[in-house]
Amino acid sequence: MKTTQNRRSSVSSAVAKRQAMAANSSSLENNHAGKLPAGAAKKRPALSNISNHTTVSARNSLPHSSKPAPCTSKIVSIKKSISTCNSNAVSSGTTVLPASSSVRPSSKTVSIQRSDAVVPKITAIPLPSICSMDISPSYSDGSSVSMDESMSTSDTVRSPEVEYIDDHGTAAVDSIEKKACSTLYISEHIKAEADICKRDVLVDLESGDKIVNIDNNLVDPQLCATMACDIYKHLRASEARKRPSTDFMEKVQKDINPSMRAILIDWLVEVAEEYRLVPDTLYLTINYIDRYLSGNLMDRQRLQLLGVACMMIASKYEEICAPQVEEFCYITDNTYFKEEVLQMESAVLNYLKFEMTAPTAKCFLRRFVRAAQGLNEVLSLQLEHLASYIAELSLLEYNMLCYAPSIIAASAIFLAKYILLPSMKPWNSTLRHYTLYQPSDLRDCVMALHSLCCNNNNSSLPAVREKYSQHKYKFVAKKYCPPTVPVEFFQNISS
Repeated sequence: MKTTQNRRSSVSSAVAKRQAMAANSSSLENNHAGKLPAGAAKKRPALSNISNHTTVSARNSLPHSSKPAPCTSKIVSIKKSISTCNSNAVSSGTTVLPASSSVRPSSKTVSIQRSDAVVPKITAIPLPSICSMDISPSYSDGSSVSMDESMSTSDTVRSPEVEYIDDHGTAAVDSIEKKACSTLYISEHIKAEADICKRDVLVDLESGDKIVNIDNNLVDPQLCATMACDIYKHLRASEARKRPSTDFMEKVQKDINPSMRAILIDWLVEVAEEYRLVPDTLYLTINYIDRYLSGNLMDRQRLQLLGVACMMIASKYEEICAPQVEEFCYITDNTYFKEEVLQMESAVLNYLKFEMTAPTAKCFLRRFVRAAQGLNEVLSLQLEHLASYIAELSLLEYNMLCYAPSIIAASAIFLAKYILLPSMKPWNSTLRHYTLYQPSDLRDCVMALHSLCCNNNNSSLPAVREKYSQHKYKFVAKKYCPPTVPVEFFQNISS
């Protein structure tokens, strides 16, 4: 009983936090002139070039329908849902939204700062209360369960029923380990080499360049230093199997084009920034969209529906506290109902066969940034943000699908280093060693990314540029990009 109360308390606190953040919109109710208060972020009309309207007859056939969907000319702003719930709904951890469209949130654009300072306490509950995984993705009982509640069902947070060994027992542990090594004929020399990746040993080259060992931090468990080489070897092998088709616009799609895809992705960048989603969520969202479009005919009226459904799936996969389905309906100005989003989610999951893990450019960027940093930590933060900015620019461009995620990540590092230090060669032995790419392998991709950077200031899709023009990203989008890249920088490095 105490565990259930703690769980409900954490869910109630999450709901109360979302209501407190949404309460800021009350100050805008009397402002009908469309003017935002001082300091509020100015939002750009989203998806104004993609038609999201549905016929009246088709819309009336859906439940809870009283009005046709908004037409194309209506501005869709990024807004967070203002849930109206009574005290019983809050105490039970269920968010109740009005079914009728006559009760609608304020149409003003509300800039909501999502606070991550308060983290709900995760409480373990008995195993029988864990939900079954056999439930269909399209199943919905009309209630919205907070992610905080699903987190509390994790049985892995229980304290292990083992007896810990203090410092006085280390001698006994050492003797047992030595006895095991002796029995298995494992010498200390062989054991020490087994813990170090063979490719990560410092190697002196004839040119005097050294391959820096970036997997020497055995203290931080998140770096996985002992198995990092195997992890990225697996990612390189699997990236080819999880890539979308490079010509689905020409061979599969008939009603949409690359420009519509770019408008959708530009809008999703704004959504991810507004909800403060982790970068992996955005990259996975684009991967799911392209993989689904590679084998399914899509009309332009449902393209935004596919986008929000894929972002909801990616959020459930990556985020600690994912936005609820009602919030994804709300950011489309309720153009789509909850049932439509859930049906699209089920269709995407079944087509992808629930294979949600996919190597993206962001996965490789983390590894390559460490390799590019090497022993010099002066430009590490600017380099990371600038490389991320260049990689996100590639998401908007349909023609960039012909390059593997690892090539895009390596090319982004190449171009970022060149922009920061134009007089120095961007590639070195350490980068060649860990990326497995020579400069000549990256030439076409680097030139394509360079063209995107030079022309981005005149682009009609400024979401990525505005995102990386902020202080928290070190204003890397405002960095001067040289008009050309010297040809000699693409000369191969001797091994």
